[in-house]
Amino acid sequence: MSIEAALQRRISHPSDRAALRRARIAFQTDAGAWTIDLRQGRTQLSNRRKRNAAVTIYSDPGTVMDVLEGRTAGVQAFLEHRLTMRGNIALALELDDLLPPPRRDPRAPRCHRVKADGVNSFYLEAGERGAPPVVLLHGLGATCASFLPTLWDLSRDHHVIAVDLPGFGESDKPVRPLHAPYFARWLVAFLDALAIDRAHVVGNSMGGRIALEMGLRYPARVRKLGLLAPSLAWRRYRMAAGLVRLLRPELAVMPLPMLHMLAVRALRTMFAVPERVSDAAMNAAADEFVRFFANPRGRIALFHAMREIYLDRPEGGDGFWSRLPSLSVPALFIFGDRDRLVPRAFVKHVRRAAPTATIEVFESCGHVPQFELPERTHARLRSFFAENAR
Repeated sequence: MSIEAALQRRISHPSDRAALRRARIAFQTDAGAWTIDLRQGRTQLSNRRKRNAAVTIYSDPGTVMDVLEGRTAGVQAFLEHRLTMRGNIALALELDDLLPPPRRDPRAPRCHRVKADGVNSFYLEAGERGAPPVVLLHGLGATCASFLPTLWDLSRDHHVIAVDLPGFGESDKPVRPLHAPYFARWLVAFLDALAIDRAHVVGNSMGGRIALEMGLRYPARVRKLGLLAPSLAWRRYRMAAGLVRLLRPELAVMPLPMLHMLAVRALRTMFAVPERVSDAAMNAAADEFVRFFANPRGRIALFHAMREIYLDRPEGGDGFWSRLPSLSVPALFIFGDRDRLVPRAFVKHVRRAAPTATIEVFESCGHVPQFELPERTHARLRSFFAENAR
């Protein structure tokens, strides 16, 4: 079967969700190019690459055929560096739900939306329902796509859910303070909406801080915490707190340009050895950030969340470090020794405040261990979840 015939086969059986979408998706190989147009109920295939595609998928003909026929999950081909996605990565991940393949790997992400605490929330789901649930929480300015390696790895024997937090990615963007207590309350509503009683919660950066808040406020809903370079309340460098409180994130409604080149440059600083991360993954992450940052409400949400991270109180009745000793949920902290955003100095504070927690420092690792050192990170999470499993 040719690529064109396989694409025609896919578009001939669109899902009900495809009837609600308007989008243009392009495929580019060295054997030719094709474009699928979704027009709210009408689906059309062209044997050329049209301009203004929302997402373009690049690969070799064999890989494209494997993905189209369902023999290989698109996310697997992406993680194996056999496929590149540029543009709206969420749309590329949603393609199998819009135009279902003949067969589907249960580990391939399924895209869903659910209402939680008044927020239309987008998430990826992988693995078998009924397996131990794991919820993945991304960091500031990122999306659920930042956890694709973790979703693919853990879905072998877990029911994995990677969410776009309120304000980010494809989820609604409420104009309100986006602090850890709000996100934890939203997460409880999210679990309720999915009928999940208790789950392992894994968070990176800001997502790690939210996971900790979840463990502190709602321990009955959490099995174990996997905390990857979690952002923690600053005890020093707080001299600007008064000024930051006066700043209004809503001012970000004004246009602020963001170049793809600058986004890539910023992303590279988050890794100890940027060359460990493929150019395809770096460009895809930059595309997602540029697209998100172009949305005025997205910018407002980013600055709201950034403001709350800085203002997170370290001490006092509701201070983070004052409450951390009360954490009763088993927790694994993973820090990178070359993390520029969460300094290694935080390790001693965590050891003092949470002596029962498991703390590890990965050598030659930056701020995103699930992408920089995926095998080590996922093996450690897997073993931690298995310890004294109940």
